[in-house]
Amino acid sequence: MSLFKIVGVVQDYAWGGTSFIPKLLGQTPTGDPYAEYWMGAHDKAPSVVTDNGKRLNELITANPTEMLGSLVADHFGRLPFLLKVLDVSDMLSIQVHPSKFEAEKGFKQEDELGVPLTAKNRNYKDDNHKPELMVALGDFWLLHGFKTLVALKATLSNTRELRHLLPVLEAEGYRGLYQLVMEEDVHETNLTLKPLIDRVLPRYKAGLLDKSHPDYWAAKAYLTFCQSGDLDKGIYSVYFFNIVKAKAGEAIFQGAGLPHAYLEGQNMELMANSDNVLRGGLTPKHVDVPELLKHVNFAETIPAILTGELQQNGIERIYKSPAPDFELSKIDLRSDSKYHMTASTFEIMLVLSGEVTAIAQDEVVTLKRGEVLAVTAASKYELSTKSNVQLYKAKCPFNKG
Repeated sequence: MSLFKIVGVVQDYAWGGTSFIPKLLGQTPTGDPYAEYWMGAHDKAPSVVTDNGKRLNELITANPTEMLGSLVADHFGRLPFLLKVLDVSDMLSIQVHPSKFEAEKGFKQEDELGVPLTAKNRNYKDDNHKPELMVALGDFWLLHGFKTLVALKATLSNTRELRHLLPVLEAEGYRGLYQLVMEEDVHETNLTLKPLIDRVLPRYKAGLLDKSHPDYWAAKAYLTFCQSGDLDKGIYSVYFFNIVKAKAGEAIFQGAGLPHAYLEGQNMELMANSDNVLRGGLTPKHVDVPELLKHVNFAETIPAILTGELQQNGIERIYKSPAPDFELSKIDLRSDSKYHMTASTFEIMLVLSGEVTAIAQDEVVTLKRGEVLAVTAASKYELSTKSNVQLYKAKCPFNKG
């Protein structure tokens, strides 16, 4: 097979929206959360081939060179990426992802300690790193790395409940500040953050806060995570980290060690084939503070918004990143244009809007909105449409040279 349809897997995490993903997939919303739609070969939730019901991870394992090409098969030994659609209704947990070396070490240690993969206190679900690239499908809000020192000092100075932290930042830097609040007693956290919430919550409920201001997200975090118990330490990070708004078509990359959290909106996300997450708050899930602190990049971050590079006469916009595991592109086709490509490795494409016909030799596959196309290595193919169509394509750009 050169071309074939696959069906992804919906993840029903509580923070997900209820309508965007089911409507994309042509399903009737049920009111249940549809947080993520996974397209790939991760063992936790592999896609399935539409025609024969085979799992994609098993198909690739049985035919790695044929499916992936020899270069990718030899270097990675598996499909190295996972493509997702996300619908973020409630805030996600603050996250840090380990490097490849640290993931391998941590996974081995927890295995040797006999920690079950399904255990709530398990930090490493696999032995891989998890760099991520996201492209906004509309206005998308996220936390992304520590503010510059100047900006963070200004935030602490202008937030009276946090002014006592300013000398800590000046004396001990980002690490000292973050370690202090993450390791402090829960009682101390409540004493600090409760007055802050009492001040900002009425303004949030009255619609007087802008999403570009941390007060907005602090109030939302309280209503989401804290009403029946202690205040979540992640509220500190809302003030420490950059608040970023990405517009439709804009992308941002998040590598190992960079603390981040998705706050609101829909996006396409492409990442290394991993599920390793070290959490730093805004979650009821396990937070291992000592392990988290080992991996955080304690440096200022100036968010770099990526707009992509146009190719194929403006048909394809490629969002490149430092990760050798993946490359994401957006393809916009009209009836008077065609897209020609020879796949260097395995490719996955999601039709976001419209209808497209894919042809490879004597194979013809027609896909509508929400359907997913897989293309095997070395396949020469053509995409065309009778109207307008938009697709997102994932591939691996790895090249030894």
